[in-house]
Amino acid sequence: MKKILLSLAIVAGLGLSACAPMTQVTQPQPTVIPAKDLNWIADKVYRNETSGNPALLVVWNDREEFASLGIGHFIWYPQGRSGPYTETFPGLLDYAKAHAVPLPQWLQNRTQRGAPWPNKEVFQRAQNDQEMQQLRNFLQQTMNIQANYMSERLTRALPLMLSQVAPQDRDRVLRNYQAVEKSPRGLYPLLDYVNFKGEGTSPTERYNGKGWGLLQVLLAMNPVEPGPQALSEFARAAEDVLVRRIANAPPDRHEAKWLPGWRSRLGTYRPQALLAGY
Repeated sequence: MKKILLSLAIVAGLGLSACAPMTQVTQPQPTVIPAKDLNWIADKVYRNETSGNPALLVVWNDREEFASLGIGHFIWYPQGRSGPYTETFPGLLDYAKAHAVPLPQWLQNRTQRGAPWPNKEVFQRAQNDQEMQQLRNFLQQTMNIQANYMSERLTRALPLMLSQVAPQDRDRVLRNYQAVEKSPRGLYPLLDYVNFKGEGTSPTERYNGKGWGLLQVLLAMNPVEPGPQALSEFARAAEDVLVRRIANAPPDRHEAKWLPGWRSRLGTYRPQALLAGY
């Protein structure tokens, strides 16, 4: 399988330098993670989201209006409903079908219909249903497919991010992205963060006009060369962005309670954790 070379390939495909005006963004071709990296990344994301507990591959968190499924806790809104966060589970189903991965029969035509549980209470009552067990089995057996789906999302994210920043900021965003990407195991924090908090390009994922996705982290980074310092700077900038999110969040969301867990996850991006035994 070919190695992911995201940023340079995408910019070349756009036919643009990092600082050139972007009037049109083309869709990059999906890339494939080498098997040795795929297994490692899939396991890291799985442990981030579930602490290694397979029961947490299928959850509905308190104060949320959607189910969170798979190693990336992909969002799935109930049928007929939507919300401010990007829905990602239907895309996983489409990705699996496009790669000839068998789906449970009841999931075959659900991508356009939404989740079958209208709220958390119904979701909880369905825990022992046959369909729920089939869903858990599917998610446990396709962790590598889920990681490749996440990499495809990251592939799409870079040109979208570059198209949404001011021309004078494009070179900085691209250079910071490349500094992390070219660092040892640097693909993991980029891939995990965009799945964790999104690309940062959706206007609905804002508090007081401030986003918290990958784009905002790249904008918050100081210039840095590839290597351990790039990993440290990415983690620092991500923490600053998430602390700002909490400061801007509506008080009734009580988002400060999530900060210890978020910091723990960001700790896995730091070189002392990421490069141990590398």
